[in-house]
Amino acid sequence: MGVALDEARRAGAAGDVPVGAVVLSPAGEVLGTGHNLREVDGDPSAHAEVVAIRAAASSLGTWRLDDCTLVVTLEPCLMCAGAILQSRIPRLVLGAWDEKAGATGSQWDVVRDARIGAKVEVVSGVRADECAAVLSEFFEARR
Repeated sequence: MGVALDEARRAGAAGDVPVGAVVLSPAGEVLGTGHNLREVDGDPSAHAEVVAIRAAASSLGTWRLDDCTLVVTLEPCLMCAGAILQSRIPRLVLGAWDEKAGATGSQWDVVRDARIGAKVEVVSGVRADECAAVLSEFFEARR
C-alpha cells in the first residue's frame, strides 16, 4: 500500500484526484504502478487501476493477470471493477471505501457478483485512514 500511496500523492501533485494503484506478482514483485491521469492526459479512462493494469500487462506480455494482486488506495469504480474482472485479477486490496461510486463492496459488488461468475477476493481497510486523509487533504485544498 505504501507504493500505491506514493502514486496517489503523485496524482494529487499533478492536480488529479489522488488515487494510486500497484499490481503485484504472486511473489509480491511490482509489475505495474499507476495513478490517476485523467486531467493530465485528458482521458476519462485513465484511472489509477487501469493505468497500473496496463503497465502490468505490458510487463508480463499478456492481458491475463492470473494470480496477481491489485492494491489501490480507493475502492474501484464500476469501470475499474470491470477492468479487474477482464484482466483476471483474483485479489484486490483496497484502502478507503468509496461510498459514492465504489463497485467492489460499498455501492455495488461487481467483482463478487454471482451472476458474473468471477470471485475476486477483496481485502479492505488497509491503511484506510491514511488513504482517506490523502483524499480529504486534496479536496479541502480546493474548497
